Amino acid sequence: MFTRRDLLKSAGIGAIALGVSSQPVFSAAEKVVKMEAMLPPPKGNRVVICGGGWAGLTVAKYLKKENPNIDVVLIEKRPNFISCPISNPWLADLVSLDFLSHDYNQPAAKYGYRFINAAVIGIERDKKRVYTPHGFIEYNYLVLAPGIRYNYAAWFKEDKEMARFTRMNFPAAFIPGSELLALKRKVHEFEEGDFIITVPPGAYRCPPAPYERACMVAEVFKRNKVKGRVIVLDPKDDIAPKGPGFRAAFEQVYLGIIEYVPKASIKEVDPVNKVIKTTAGDFKFVDANLVPPHQAGALLWMADLIAKDKEGKPTGWADQDPLTFQAKADPNVFLVGDVISGTPYPKSGHMGNSQGKIVAKIIASRIAGKEYKPTLPDNTCYSMVNGSPQEAIVINVNYEYNEKEKKITPKPKVINERSEALAKATYEWARAIYRDMFA
Repeated sequence: MFTRRDLLKSAGIGAIALGVSSQPVFSAAEKVVKMEAMLPPPKGNRVVICGGGWAGLTVAKYLKKENPNIDVVLIEKRPNFISCPISNPWLADLVSLDFLSHDYNQPAAKYGYRFINAAVIGIERDKKRVYTPHGFIEYNYLVLAPGIRYNYAAWFKEDKEMARFTRMNFPAAFIPGSELLALKRKVHEFEEGDFIITVPPGAYRCPPAPYERACMVAEVFKRNKVKGRVIVLDPKDDIAPKGPGFRAAFEQVYLGIIEYVPKASIKEVDPVNKVIKTTAGDFKFVDANLVPPHQAGALLWMADLIAKDKEGKPTGWADQDPLTFQAKADPNVFLVGDVISGTPYPKSGHMGNSQGKIVAKIIASRIAGKEYKPTLPDNTCYSMVNGSPQEAIVINVNYEYNEKEKKITPKPKVINERSEALAKATYEWARAIYRDMFA
């Protein structure tokens, strides 16, 4: 009998074929003890930032603006920046790849911080060292902003072959890079049938992103006259944010193309036979964008800074102070961006940029020996819901802190009525933040 595992083997899906080790990322001291220093010890205060996304880039720039004498080192494994925000309109050819892509060296040169293109392979908080394949770097303060990782174990438990098969054949594309390119190729080459998009349960990167993506995939199908549907499987009761925005786009702009299925919690994913079993029924598909649950990026696991629930099990997200973003286990480590937990803050690009400015002020104040009362970030999420004409909706959120209850409360303003003016504002917003981060 030809099994799913036989198919995986015939497809050559293994650690060697994918260039991926079957072992977890290590942080054990014995694996890095023989390494030498990559940089000389800091003469003053050095802040090492791991992760060159929206949060990490912002911390690097604003630290140098706050105090040019701080030795700021930004470590990022990718050689160039590709934005997740605005990537959904890119799927539908509404913007070019150049709009999403940026150079790390230019802002580093302009603002005076060091950019090191390398992977982080170990963190020793007791020695205040970050390890790369080229050696270790010592720090006084550490900022971890690694973004997210995918939790395929929620679907496949310890079956790493199945996880790799799914990631390669039905990429989630919530992490920038080749996954986005693969998804775009899939969408534009799709001929007919059902194309499924899964919405992750719980917290995940950019809450409106799956619904915006459904609109942009449907836009391509509509333009190419594809005889197919985009089926959105959502574990929630309804689209968030509620209102006429996304639902109106689904039912008016893309009537008969998008099918939205609420209360569809995933029970089983069979990527080989292309079947997803949910609490709302079973769904077969021709192709799919299978997005598993999200967790904080690997560096937080490496640094042992993941929060635990009441039963002592890892929550998957950071354990940090919600106002200062300091790790509860280590006041010299700051956790910022998509990794954080225990707050109503969404995991979005704008939020990462906003948090980055706050963290830069906090660290600079500590170095200067001054007190700084942290402010609260803000958030804006634009979502393109129509490609012809281009129309978008927007969510703006400010936050209030109740000192007595020790609680952060969101104050959202949602413009759910799509408009061409908001589509124009989407690109203006993106250009403004790109300018802020990239000089």
